Formats: sequence, structure tokens, C-alpha cells
Amino acid sequence: MALVSLLDVSLSFGGAPLLDRVNLQIDRGERVCLVGRNGAGKSTLMKVINGELKPDTGQVFRQPGALFSTLRQEVPAGLAGTVRSVVEGEDGSYDEHNDWERHDRVERLLESMGLPAEAEFASLSAGQKRRVLLAQGLASDPQLLLLDEPTNHLDLESILWLEEFLLEWGGALLFVTHDRAFLRKISSRIVEVDRGRLIGWACDYDTFLVRKEAVLEAEEVERAQFDKKLAQEEVWIRRGVKAQRSRANNRIHALEKMRAERAARRDRSGKATLTAQEADRSGFKVITCEDAGFRYGDRWIVRGLTTRIERGDKIGIVGPNGAGKTTLLRLLLGQLKPQTGSVEQGTQLEIVYFDQLRAQLDENMRVQDAVADGNSTVTINGRNRHVISYLEDFLFEPGRARTPVRALSGGERNRLLLARLFTKPANVLVLDEPTNDLDAETLELLEDLLVEFGGTVLLVSHDRAFLNEVCTSLLVFEGDGCVADYTGGYDDWPKERAARAAAETAAAAALKLSAENKTAAAPAAKARKLTNKERAELDVLPARIEVLEKEQAALTAHLADPAFFRQGGPAVGQATARLEAIERQLATIYERWTELGG
Repeated sequence: MALVSLLDVSLSFGGAPLLDRVNLQIDRGERVCLVGRNGAGKSTLMKVINGELKPDTGQVFRQPGALFSTLRQEVPAGLAGTVRSVVEGEDGSYDEHNDWERHDRVERLLESMGLPAEAEFASLSAGQKRRVLLAQGLASDPQLLLLDEPTNHLDLESILWLEEFLLEWGGALLFVTHDRAFLRKISSRIVEVDRGRLIGWACDYDTFLVRKEAVLEAEEVERAQFDKKLAQEEVWIRRGVKAQRSRANNRIHALEKMRAERAARRDRSGKATLTAQEADRSGFKVITCEDAGFRYGDRWIVRGLTTRIERGDKIGIVGPNGAGKTTLLRLLLGQLKPQTGSVEQGTQLEIVYFDQLRAQLDENMRVQDAVADGNSTVTINGRNRHVISYLEDFLFEPGRARTPVRALSGGERNRLLLARLFTKPANVLVLDEPTNDLDAETLELLEDLLVEFGGTVLLVSHDRAFLNEVCTSLLVFEGDGCVADYTGGYDDWPKERAARAAAETAAAAALKLSAENKTAAAPAAKARKLTNKERAELDVLPARIEVLEKEQAALTAHLADPAFFRQGGPAVGQATARLEAIERQLATIYERWTELGG
């Protein structure tokens, strides 16, 4: 029996249905990923499945006794207490029937997730808080776990841990994610939410992208043919009906049906159009660091950083949450002064900064005012555009453009901030976690824009696919203030790190072997005592070397003199032979001198 089944479920909030007679079944052990554009209804569908929303029509069947648990995008406000008490949840006292089972499960979760049981929840990092909430969801031993953007605000280490944990857990998953690497690794099936419909894809994500593109192309052709036929029928009806009554009635009924079908059609909204305004080129040298360091108190954030960022570089900054990535950005941009070493910025830099906390957005402003600072137009690449038209490039309909910023979803806020930033000419783009909450299509457009951007990009991100597509090199936090420089994207980093580690290991082994050989040889040389004859031999060797070297120098000078060669005869041959003999004698004497400790 399926864990949950949806039969002809519909739900709307006044406009076009978010869910329009949809059907879905999730079985035990499945890992289903919901994909679709921002606002398509993915989170709404999860709430219907979990019973938080009731559909307008249709039925939802849940397996009797099956437990469902949800991990939200955001950490609930006001959640307090120790980690153990949060994981135990409202049932922390346990009831009589499952006391020992739940207690044992909580203890195992705390241990397996590496959670500090007695630490205060409020003191944890964002990534640790997400891990605690996941443990809380699993404490009830659910049969279905619903995850809404589970990788948001997690660093790479936590994301990799989460992937392995979910694969080993073995329960059923329904999840929404913008992290394509996470999707590729975790999902066993893809369900797309598109214009109120659910479309199942029994394939991996890369195959889905290819098949989806083919379906959209076929749909476009089919609709074009339909519209052409409808236009022809509209021309026919306006000219007046001249055919037999029965035949004409059939054609009129067919036309009315086509009109109704066209009116009910839900066109796919267009793609966002992302265009960055490029300022005049910066100098070739953008940022130079020489042994740069910065610390807060006794804690080094950056220590001994030496690197050079040049025009056109796309630099990814990677590290655990709290490592100091934003501090490093401020140091590179000159907003903080290094406490050791130096950081120098190049000439003619025009910098635009994308803030992961959206601090540049005023919650009370209308969307259009947040972009144009209250003006009705914006200037894009030298051309004035009405702000409403410009916002349509970022998928904001005119009505949405007039709403306050506080009403926007996370994905809409990110698109709004990009729209605001791209009104400013720049040759250096600084992006701090730009991928959170963006749908896959917008992510790919942003990737293309950054790759084609002629200036320099500084990018903080935990999105592995994004780092692979955009970055030419990475600055990686490796602990204790060390920031290492690696060439390439995310997939190149572990390979280069492993190669460096192997080279360092080999060099250390060679150095150790050399030291051991010297140590072993030194006592033997010192332990050997020379005889009287050997000491006498050693005493005369320097004089013999001096005589031979003088003769060697004289013969070399003769042979270098053209007049000597013009004499001809056996003199040249004899001089050459003698020089070779001297070189052999000197080699023998040097070796003997070394043996005797000279």
C-alpha cells in the first residue's frame, strides 16, 4: 500500500489553480524530488500531503498509522532549550508505550549526527540548527520525511553529511531543492510541478532536462498549429456561414470548443532575462595579497594569504559556516585593513555587491521602487527602460512589481536583488550566496551570465554545480586561518588537494630518507681513524691537486688559442690527450681526498 496517494486534487488561492486535478503516489523507500519554477506550488503540494492544507476538491489518502515529518526552509523563531530537549520535542517526557524506543532513538540520533546534547540551541550555527531540526523530525520515526530546501544555509561539509545520512536512512523522502548536485545524488524519481499539473519523470536529472526540452518544443509546435487552425476558423465565421446547416453547426460547435480550449490554456511564463551592465575595463591587476592576515582577538580568520586576482578571473570562496568567508571578501575589497602583510586593489574598479542577507532591500518599499530608487525608469546599457518592463525580464508581473518587498518569497527576493544590482555598471561582481531559493532555470541563466561577464567575479557559494560551471579557481578555508588557492571548480579541488598531499608526503619521505642516510654515514666516517701512511697521503693531496689544476688551465688556454691549432702536427693531439689524462687524475684524487676526510 502506498504511503500517500492524491486523487484528482485541486487547490487555488483565488487565481489560476496551483494544483489542477493532480494525481500522485509515493511508496516506501522512494526518494522523490519536486522540481518546478519559484511559485509553481511545490511547497503548497507538500503541505497538502502533510495535511496542513485541505484541497478544494479531490482526495488525499494516507496509509493508516504512517507518520509524516517535515523539515522547513527556515528555523522557527523563538525555539529555545538544549539540543536534547529540542530533538525530543513536545513529547520530551515520552508516553508509557514508546518511552524506551523513542529515548533510544533520540540518543542514537544525537550520536550519529554529532550533536552536542547539552548545548543551548540558540548558540548553534545555522547549519547545526538545521541538523538539530532534522533530528527532531526523525525522532518520531516517520515513514515519510518532507524536506523543503534542506541544503539552504548549510556548508559543504554539512551537505555531504546530509547526503550520506539520507541515503543510509532508507525511509521515503519527498524533497524540494535548488542544489542540483544534491538532487542528482539523492533522487530516485522526479515529479515536476508545471502550470497546475504534476508530471512524473522516471529518470535521472540530466535525462529529465533533455526530455523536458523536447516536450516543450513539441508543445510549442502543437500550439502553433492549433492557433493557426483557430485563426482560420475565426476568419470563416466572420465571412458568414454558407455551408449546409448540419455541417455548419458541427463546425461552429468545434470552433466554440477551440475557443474554450484556448481560453483555458495556461501558457508557460517566459524565462528570466539576466543582463549585467559592464563598466569600463579595470586594470589587469584587480587584487594582490602578500602574506595578508586578519584576526578577531586570538582567532586568525586569514593568515599568510598570498594570491593575485586578475581581470576576468572567476574566484569561488569555499569554507565551513563561520570560517570567515564574508570577512575575507571585505578584506579583499579593502573594507577591512590587513593586520599583517598587504592587500592592494587595482585601478578603475567598479564593484557591485550581492548580500546573502538581502540587507540592501527595504522591506517596506514596493518592488519597483527598490529597483529604481523611486524613479519610473532605469538606464540599462545606455538605454532608458520603464521599471515595470525591466522587472518583467526578471519574471515580475506588473501587479507583483507594485507589491511591497516583505510579501516576496525567498526566490523572488533573490531575483529582485539581482535586478537591482544589474542596474549598476560593474567590472567586479561580488556575490555572497546568490543561489539560495533560485529555481534551476534562473540558476542556469545566472551561470551563463557570470561565465560570459568580461569582468572579475568573487563568489561565495556552497552550490557545487554552480562552482563547477562558473569558477576558474577557488580560495578554500582549510582551518586555523589557512586559505589555500586551487585551480578550477569544485570537482577539481579534491583532485588537486590529493595531488598536493601526495607530493608533500613524497617530499617528506625523501627528506627523511636523506637525513637518515646522512646520520648513518656520519658516524662511520668519524669512527674510522687514519693510519700514519694515510695521514701523510692526505697531507700531499692538496699540492698535487694544485699542480694538476695549473697544468689543466694552461692546456685549456693553449687549445683555445687559434694560433696553436694552426701549428698542426702531433702537438695538438698530445695536448688533448694530456688534458683528458689530467681530468681523470683529478677525479681520482678528489674521490680519494673525500675518502680520507679532506
